Amino acid sequence: MATTRNAHTEWEGELLKGMGEVTLDSSGVGHFPVTWASRAEDPNGKTSPEELIAAAHSSCFSMALANGLTQAGSPPTRLTTKAAVTFQPGTGITGIHLTVEGQVPGIDESAFKSAAEDAKVNCPVSQALAGTTISLTVDLS
Repeated sequence: MATTRNAHTEWEGELLKGMGEVTLDSSGVGHFPVTWASRAEDPNGKTSPEELIAAAHSSCFSMALANGLTQAGSPPTRLTTKAAVTFQPGTGITGIHLTVEGQVPGIDESAFKSAAEDAKVNCPVSQALAGTTISLTVDLS
């Protein structure tokens, strides 16, 4: 069964001096202020589209990796994934770097790296961002 998740943004003013608020409608978990400065300079307590993409990508990747490891008979005890989305004003998103640390009993570094590479390619957010270079660093504890 397909699901649809919704969010919306209300923006006031011009790009450089204006501001907006992102609302996560489906979950209702929050409203997040956003500005051009929070995107292109320091966040100063506000979010950006790139931070929201990083959140989506790190969680999707973690779920895909957990599923792949479980399907292979080695369910993880813990996965910690960080996503760094690089934004260059005037160019756009220039790359995403995923870093994952895992505690997975009964698996070696090679198998963990292979599962992580598979999750990087096949998680739905990675597929949606296929036009962007996505790199990966893995660490099996």
